[in-house]
Formats: sequence, structure tokens, C-alpha cells
Amino acid sequence: MNEYNRNYPDIPDLRLRASKRVPKFAFEYLDGGCNQDINLKKNMTDIQEIELMPKYIANFDFPDTSVELFGHRYDAPFGISPIGLQGLIWPKAPEILAKSALEHNVPFILSTVSTASIENIAEITEGRFWFQLYHPKDNKLRDDLLERAWESGCRVLVILADVPTFGYRPRDIRNGLSLPPKMTLKNVMQIVTKPTWALKTLSAGKPSFASINPYIPKNLNLSQLGNFMNYTFDGRLTMDKIKELRDKWKGKLVIKGLVNEEDIESSISIGIDGAIVSNHGGRQLDAGQSSIKPLQKLAPEFGDKITLMIDSGLRSGPDIARCIAAGAQFTFMGRPFMYGVGALGNEGGNHTIAILKTQFKQVMEQLCCENVADLPQHLIQ
Repeated sequence: MNEYNRNYPDIPDLRLRASKRVPKFAFEYLDGGCNQDINLKKNMTDIQEIELMPKYIANFDFPDTSVELFGHRYDAPFGISPIGLQGLIWPKAPEILAKSALEHNVPFILSTVSTASIENIAEITEGRFWFQLYHPKDNKLRDDLLERAWESGCRVLVILADVPTFGYRPRDIRNGLSLPPKMTLKNVMQIVTKPTWALKTLSAGKPSFASINPYIPKNLNLSQLGNFMNYTFDGRLTMDKIKELRDKWKGKLVIKGLVNEEDIESSISIGIDGAIVSNHGGRQLDAGQSSIKPLQKLAPEFGDKITLMIDSGLRSGPDIARCIAAGAQFTFMGRPFMYGVGALGNEGGNHTIAILKTQFKQVMEQLCCENVADLPQHLIQ
């Protein structure tokens, strides 16, 4: 299961190949940040500055890379982040990644605005998936989404804190992928030059927001769809909203996007089970910190009170090790898996997970680290 395509042994290889197979407008939607991409770049470089100390003289056999998280033992300490419009980047991308996550025993988080439905992903993962909720303005819609997720087997709900408003993304504006979206002649010409993507998209059908399709009025044009999305969802969380979700959701509740002490303390006080420290992949606030900086401040104070995880900026097995050594108990990534699918199609999910597992295991062997929980002992302060 950990075999990978040796022609593409690293995430940058997959990114390069994906950029050649995916239309420019779709690839830039995946690859870009906001404003001048400053925080997108800091996310990666700040993680890469973390250094680990190896041990070489010791009795050491084999590292245990597994981690128990919310009652389930996963094979590795990383999972697949929620990504919107995955099927736009590569047809059937969420289905491919959900299947790979199940086979490799790592968590998969489905976004409310992904292109696969809750029920479809539940069937693929045998109910072992997490669901990330964009908070609807209408409580009836919220409750229906929660019920569908629960009935489908989902036991971990992720609510989003870091999208109170959509980030200013110049690439998406130029490419017509802001709300309301539009298809330009330039985009059509880009599709013509990517025949594999075009044929597979034609076969799979036009990507849509599959989980919320039942609530979208029929025959909306693109402008009307954009207005519907803006009217239907309210990205700003409040404590009242979180309390209501805590009361309604019987499983584990995680907030994604927390980066300061006050928000963490408030969340702990109402019984939140976990937090994913994240800046939405550098797609929301260019003037903010990279994801690793707040994690390093929050972990010493709150690491024993709540499950602290991280997302944004990780690109390799060494990055996973760095983040766990710096205080994360688990890690998530989005772009690397989408690069894999964009590069290799149906094989991209398995390939990318296998790369990351192999890289991470090698780091633990090099450090002489037997368990994931021992990685902080190797952090060079």
C-alpha cells in the first residue's frame, strides 16, 4: 500500500505535472493565496525553519507512526483537509481522495462546498469521514446538514472560523472564479489545451456543490448561484452559534482556523474537542501570521486541554514531523493531495499518501524516534 510512482517522488514533482494537466484557471484556484501571496509563502518557509535533533547511538528497531485521535487509531499523523470545488480541479477528486484515505487509514474531511455529496463520501469511506460545515444562515438548513452527516456515519464535525468573509484573490477575480463566477473565452481556450481534463470532466459531469444541491433552486444562472451562496451562508462564527452546534452535535466538535489564546479559551469553556490551527492555506489574511507561529504559542498552554492540530503550509513528511515536534498532535494538508490527483488522476491519492508516509517514517528512523508523541523531544529550541 505504501508503493508510489517513482517518476514523481516528491510533492513539487506532482505540483509541476498537475500544472500541465489542469486548466490554468482551475490550477490557480488551487495554488494561489490572497492579495500578494505573502502568507502563502510564509506558511511553508516558517515550517521549514524548524530543526530536529537526531540520535544515532541507540537500540532502535522500528518506529510506530500510528496516532490515536478521537477514538480511532490512524496509520499516520496526517489527514486530508476540506477543499471546496475539488471536482473543478480534477474530476471526481473528492471521491478519489476519500477512497485513498480509507485504504490508507487516514482521515478525510469533506467540505460543505465540495463536489461530492455527504452520502456518496459516506458510502466510499464506510462512514469514516469528517464533515466541515460552512455555517448556513438558516437553522433548518444547518440542522438538515448535521442530520445527514450523522446518519451517514460521520462522528467528527469541523466548523470553520477563518472565513468570515471571502479573501481577496486576484487570480480568481481575473479567472472569473469569484462569486458570482463566470466562464470566459480565455477559460474555454485553456480547457481546449487540456484534453484529458476536458474529457474526464465531460464524462463525470459539470462539477457542482453536491451536498447542497438539494437546497439550490433549479435553473439558476451563474450570477444567481453566486447570490444564492452569499445569501445562504454566513461565515462569521459567534459563541452563540458554536454553543448551539455543541448542544446539537453528539460527536466530536472541532473548530478550524483558531490562532489566538482568547478564541481557544472560549472554545474550551463550552466543550469543544479540538482545534485546527490554520489560516486557510494563506487564502484569507495576507497580513496574518503563518500557521506554525500561533501553534508554537498555543501548544504549551493548551496542548493538554484540547486536541491541537495544524493545517496550512505542510508539503512533506519532514514538515509533518516538524509540526508535531512544535506542538501539534495531528496535521492536515490540502494542496499536496490535490496536486497528486491533478498529476496522476485515480492513482494520485494513493501515491501522495504513500510518499508522505514513507518520508515521515524515514524522518522518525533518522531521529531514532519510536513514537509520534516523542517527536517534541527532538525539537531544537
